[in-house]
Amino acid sequence: MAEELLIATGTKEERYALLCRQIASLVEGETDPIARMANVAAMIHLTFGFWWTGFYRVVGDELVLGPFQGPIACTRIARGRGVCGSAWQQQRTLIVPDVEQFPGHIACSTLSRSEIVVPIWQADEVIGVLDIDSEQLATFDEVDQHYLEQIVHLITEL
Repeated sequence: MAEELLIATGTKEERYALLCRQIASLVEGETDPIARMANVAAMIHLTFGFWWTGFYRVVGDELVLGPFQGPIACTRIARGRGVCGSAWQQQRTLIVPDVEQFPGHIACSTLSRSEIVVPIWQADEVIGVLDIDSEQLATFDEVDQHYLEQIVHLITEL
């Protein structure tokens, strides 16, 4: 039986540290990656109240929408297109303080103002991305990157 998510107060680092411990406990023993992604998206979304929190999975030559929390999203994204496709192609985390300034940004919602996309690695290949959007400019920084990269590692760790 799943325990209720304890949402931490305090600094961003303290909230992420608690979230990482909770996610590690929740995904332990769960071998289905979609189930892991679904709960992780919900946990991040509840903890921080971001506009959109979710996953895209690499399927063939495009990213396909996976589990998410928030408003309706783009279903498929080509490699190299938008922030998600660019993070996949460049194989690195992208932090975008103002999505209006990102060349080729895909506006699934006009309310999204800043974004972070973290590649999900399995062995030596990117198998998906964690995408988080905020309604505020410049929401994401190196602290988010550090902890979100730890979180996506937990999803693929079996």
